[in-house]
Amino acid sequence: MTELGDDPDVEALAAARREEALATNQRRLIVLAGDRDAGIDAAFDAVRGADVPDDEVTFVTAREGFRFHRVEPKRASSLLGTTRTLVVLDAHEDFSANALGRVAGAVDGGGLLVLLTPSLDDWPARHDSFDERLAVPPFTVGDVTGRFRGRLVSTLRDHPGVALVDLDSGTAERDGAYRQGISFDAAPPRVPREGDRRFPRRAYEDCLTADQSEALAALEALTEPGTAVVVEADRGRGKSSAAGLAAGSLAAEGADVVVTAPGKRNAAEVFARAERLLSELGALRGGGADDFDIAADRGGRVRYVPPTEAGAAGADADALVVDEAAALPVRLLESFLAAPAVAFCTTVRGYEGAGRGFAVRFRDRLDDADREVTDARLDDPIRYAAGDPVESWTFRALLLDARPPVDQLVADATPESASYRALSPDDLLADEHLLREAFGLLVLAHYRTEPDDLARLLDAPNLTLRALTHEGRVVSVALLAREGGLDADTRRHMYDGDRVRGNMLPDVFTSQLRDEGAGIPVGYRVMRIATHHAVRSSGLGSRLLSELRDEFADEADYLGVGFGATPDLLSFWRDNGYGTVHLSTTRNDTSGEYSALMMRPLSPAGRDLRDRHARWFLGRVGDVLGDALSDLDADVARTALAAVEAGSDSDADAGPESAFSPDLSEYEWRVVVGASYGPGLYTTAPGAFRRLGLAHLTNPERASLTPREERLLVRKVLQTRPWDAVADELDFHSTAGAMRALGDAYEPLVDEYGTDAAHAERERFR
Repeated sequence: MTELGDDPDVEALAAARREEALATNQRRLIVLAGDRDAGIDAAFDAVRGADVPDDEVTFVTAREGFRFHRVEPKRASSLLGTTRTLVVLDAHEDFSANALGRVAGAVDGGGLLVLLTPSLDDWPARHDSFDERLAVPPFTVGDVTGRFRGRLVSTLRDHPGVALVDLDSGTAERDGAYRQGISFDAAPPRVPREGDRRFPRRAYEDCLTADQSEALAALEALTEPGTAVVVEADRGRGKSSAAGLAAGSLAAEGADVVVTAPGKRNAAEVFARAERLLSELGALRGGGADDFDIAADRGGRVRYVPPTEAGAAGADADALVVDEAAALPVRLLESFLAAPAVAFCTTVRGYEGAGRGFAVRFRDRLDDADREVTDARLDDPIRYAAGDPVESWTFRALLLDARPPVDQLVADATPESASYRALSPDDLLADEHLLREAFGLLVLAHYRTEPDDLARLLDAPNLTLRALTHEGRVVSVALLAREGGLDADTRRHMYDGDRVRGNMLPDVFTSQLRDEGAGIPVGYRVMRIATHHAVRSSGLGSRLLSELRDEFADEADYLGVGFGATPDLLSFWRDNGYGTVHLSTTRNDTSGEYSALMMRPLSPAGRDLRDRHARWFLGRVGDVLGDALSDLDADVARTALAAVEAGSDSDADAGPESAFSPDLSEYEWRVVVGASYGPGLYTTAPGAFRRLGLAHLTNPERASLTPREERLLVRKVLQTRPWDAVADELDFHSTAGAMRALGDAYEPLVDEYGTDAAHAERERFR
């Protein structure tokens, strides 16, 4: 330990680390731990010692009054796509794992990241605003642990390239000197010869590494219809810049290029590069007011379209470029294949999304598509040299490189060979491999995972993790959130419209569906469930859900789940005993899907809650499908309705008293019989047809209808689509053919549900 005296020479330390960073084109990290005011003063010393101009410095802090550029920690995302020479992150207030990841990524090669922290010995036990967000009712901030910060502190104390100053004691625990693993500069970009390239020479000259020029060459495939390009890279490798150069090159030749990403911010670098290239080529037309809609000469264009609209827009364009593809759900990625040519650019390891998740969940579908697929990967860093210790530290501290076990280790796993176990945060911290495998699977379970999720996993009192292991390796995981058990005041505030964090099902039931008692029962919501891709569809997920049911049967009233509704997911949860109780009436902005809520009761109180919401759902869904859900996918509607009464092998788990009773009057039965067996018309009493259609769709086993006939019931009877649109979508030769098919579809429903009088009416037409 180096004594720095009463006046620690942080200035000299920063000068040494800055010199080292410049010599290696890497970054270095300086931690100033202790009193906050002393830390801020020391940060000014670090800026002086590093000899960095004021306009290249950013302080990320909730404090005000700095001469430097300042960003509030909750606005740290504004640094994405920017580069700074020195960034100071004040971790004393509003600190989060997300802010740390975003800030670290903004530091340029040769630069410094300065982290201001409380005393490292005290920091894990301190509570801050992030802890307050983790303290979801009925828990309090005192229930939140400091395991994430404890793990973070341990990495700061032993990772290479980290200088650590204890300001309270005036000592330097570590000087952070690091000259190992220094790599040579990346290979220079390669410019293909005139006859070997389709993009302008200038585009290749704008590349910074050989990797980037190779990726640009791969993206030339977008000039041909029926192609797809996959570009994968870690953060900071120039993936988005290569995509922008490709988009600009295409637009320079008159192509209409659609760009999409989870948000405009994610696509900023694509547009900046495209606009710059077009300007250098003299092909930029005018100075448009919109940075995300660039016009080029010869009619070319580069324009941003939100993900939920990009499939349709891309189909009418010449090419579609998808940036941060891993952060988008598979359903949307599939819709992008309607474009003549499409590029999927994705971050392999980073909080923007899980590149491995993209590969596992979507790549097989891409390979099955009628596309010529070209792959490219960028490994050489752009902003700093390989071997950068700040990058390896952030990967380690935030588990950006977490991954499941390799395929060979789990390929033989079966539901019978797997062992069920609880994975407590202490278990995970005691075994880094276990933590990485479990978190790696959770990353794959969702299209958007962020560093804050690691902090939640380790510290949130409402979360619990369960897993199946095979020979010690994690093959399936489920992350659950405890919900409900709320006191009367909390339930009343929720009923009056206040949002209550961490209680998704009680919140929806109470605030939206007006059930003030919904927060009384205790439930566990399955936030994420994932099975290793090497043994998917082998029954491991169902085995895990069965174990959850058995374990929580005596301590909870229900198990629940909420997700973007697709037919496959709805069927999976139905097969595991979960019943539909709600469909959201607005689409998710990113996924474009409507959410479904499903429940499996574990106690009489849970059964009462499930049953009344199932009945209320059936009572309103007929009207909602004709209004807010008029564009819901027909197969999603069919599967959601069929799951309202979840099948089970025990009376205790049975669904509501009945799925749906059509309850038609004698007159309405005559109309339905007349339209199905005779010359009558559906339009005479559409309400009767709606109720009878719902009776079938909620219990489709009672009568035999084909999937096409059920889609016809959804589209025409429930969603009241125009006849010509229904006929076109369901491939009928004419509207008359669709009308006849609807009458035919109701014949078995009359046979199954009809009264004696209805059956007597039927005999008149036989």
